[in-house]
Amino acid sequence: MNQRTPDDGQPTEDDVVPRPGLLYFVGRHIVAPLLRVIYRPKVIGTRNVPKHGKIILASNHLSFIDSLVIPMTAPRRVQFLAKSHYFEGTGAKGAISRSFFTAIGAVGVKRGAGQAAQEALEQSRRIIDTGAAFAVYPEGTRSLDGRLYKGRTGIGWLALTTGAKVVPVGLIGTAEVQPVGAKFPRVRPITIAFGEPIDVAHYGPAESGRARRQATDEIMAAIHALTGQELAGTYNESPPANTVERVKRALRPERL
Repeated sequence: MNQRTPDDGQPTEDDVVPRPGLLYFVGRHIVAPLLRVIYRPKVIGTRNVPKHGKIILASNHLSFIDSLVIPMTAPRRVQFLAKSHYFEGTGAKGAISRSFFTAIGAVGVKRGAGQAAQEALEQSRRIIDTGAAFAVYPEGTRSLDGRLYKGRTGIGWLALTTGAKVVPVGLIGTAEVQPVGAKFPRVRPITIAFGEPIDVAHYGPAESGRARRQATDEIMAAIHALTGQELAGTYNESPPANTVERVKRALRPERL
């Protein structure tokens, strides 16, 4: 892929992620203010989000609408990864889906374990290195029981590799707005809290598993301080399907 680079040789945001189109500006300047009037969210600490430069927004994850709430309330454009099938549909429905997810800052990526997970991390790193604000859910997937699960160390790797500071984000009430399985959101009170930026560089290089784990734990502790959720103490993942999967998880205690 041919990339246009600025004077320092780094790829620009337009090289790595789609340029926002008309739908993005309609959503940002018309739809988002309208939704804020309807839902009247309580937003705390937006001053903690730097207006420029690379930053990682690390949030708890309770509902599908979390990926709408964060871009709606953050003081700058936010990028995040989304399942690639949202961008691969055909016909009018596929075009609407692509336009919608591009408008809210999503970048398509194939999800999965192993190589797929590493490729997702590399795509995330490339986006952050452009100087973008990038949102990630360290738990990996939505919490179905409302507890805060153990963070996967991909967030630690991203922060240590890119040098980006991490802004913890606490979402409260989004599960009541659109519970798992609900087709349409309901009007319920929600709170979005942006915490003070965290610099995890002192833990060591990204190649160190201990450094990644310690950085991740500090980030998750900051999220917990914002939400007050009950701590699960485990990773948020489905039970292993068979003995082979159980062995793989035992040999791979660290999660991306």
